[in-house]
Amino acid sequence: MNQAEIDSMARQFQQQGHEVVHDPTQAEQFIVNTCTVTHEASKTSRKLIRELHRANPHAQTTVTGCYAQVAPDDVMKLPGVVRVVDNTGKDNIVQTITGVTVKDFDHEPIARDTTIPGRTRAFVKVQDGCDNACTFCITTVARGAGRSRTIDEVVAEIRQLHQMGYQETVLTGVHLGSYGRDLGQNLKQLVQTILQQTEIPRLRLSSLEPWDLTEDFFELWQNPRLCPHLHLPLQSGCDTTLKRMRRNTTQDEFTALVATARAHIPNLLITTDVIAGFPGETDEEFAISCAFIEQMAFSGMHIFRYSKRAGTPAARMKGQVPEAIKKQRSKVLHRMAAHMQQRAANLFKGQALSVLWEHVTGATQDGFINVGYTDNYLRVWALHPRVLTNHITQATLGEYDPDKNQIQAYPIIE
Repeated sequence: MNQAEIDSMARQFQQQGHEVVHDPTQAEQFIVNTCTVTHEASKTSRKLIRELHRANPHAQTTVTGCYAQVAPDDVMKLPGVVRVVDNTGKDNIVQTITGVTVKDFDHEPIARDTTIPGRTRAFVKVQDGCDNACTFCITTVARGAGRSRTIDEVVAEIRQLHQMGYQETVLTGVHLGSYGRDLGQNLKQLVQTILQQTEIPRLRLSSLEPWDLTEDFFELWQNPRLCPHLHLPLQSGCDTTLKRMRRNTTQDEFTALVATARAHIPNLLITTDVIAGFPGETDEEFAISCAFIEQMAFSGMHIFRYSKRAGTPAARMKGQVPEAIKKQRSKVLHRMAAHMQQRAANLFKGQALSVLWEHVTGATQDGFINVGYTDNYLRVWALHPRVLTNHITQATLGEYDPDKNQIQAYPIIE
């Protein structure tokens, strides 16, 4: 979602005639959209701000995002920072910096900007904030209550992005599954309207909480433009741990949901999030969690070592797990993830899937090295005489390279 916000800011700056540069020494302004979901994320945000200032001490730095929200005084002390904009003011950050009102979107100045890398996949924020109460999460504090954009606003933005050349849109939000509750609408209505009123070739959904989905939601995938990939955050595969996390799901409920989704959506792949070392997680609970994760046969996992965040209930819980054990459990989960990624790749070996080619990583005497993603989110590469960037083709999947987590593919060009 941070990517969606930064992309939107960049388009607004370009609309006003400013240039987005990739060399920090050429910049007059830096805008850093921070994260604070873990201590490491906050540390990375601080490091980036310092690196930008060292690269160009004369540029002004504006900092926004969740770390800026929860620690504005600390951020303001960092070198080069001239303003801190909290999350409530983030949508108006371009006007705050330039003093010029952002007008209705006009893609023409951006279409002429040759500095933008290949436009293939666009992230669109449709919702912000979260009304959940997971005990480990600082995001609810940093982002506030759930609030949604109107369907008309989202549809208009996707139409404009498609006119600019994007072939895929990813809908994103802090709590995407809650979209529209504040407007008397829902995510299913949003997706249906996008599919009916836009011609974007591929539509993808980002992270969805499992308890937000009902069986009729999966009927949406009767439209082949909706990508057969779901990211369903699990966080733990043990019911006892899930209860302490205040996650509104259980092993049985999650199992039923995954079975229903797979029954409705051909070629579906499911990825997830897992936390290692949540307070009170015993060896037995971790073993139960690993067994359940293996049973779910995910195609990939985002793995986080539990990070104690001040202001959250989990930070006050007894049984804080030592860092050494968190690291050990994280390694176990990473080995599981690697195995699951290879298993998912092998499932589709020899099959032809739709691929959006996103960029070129190099060239040989035999052609260009094109990299892209299948509709069900497998990373693939192909050696081809042409640059395929921003084209959607069928491609037959071959061997999986575990070191690069990608599959060799053979484009079918008619």
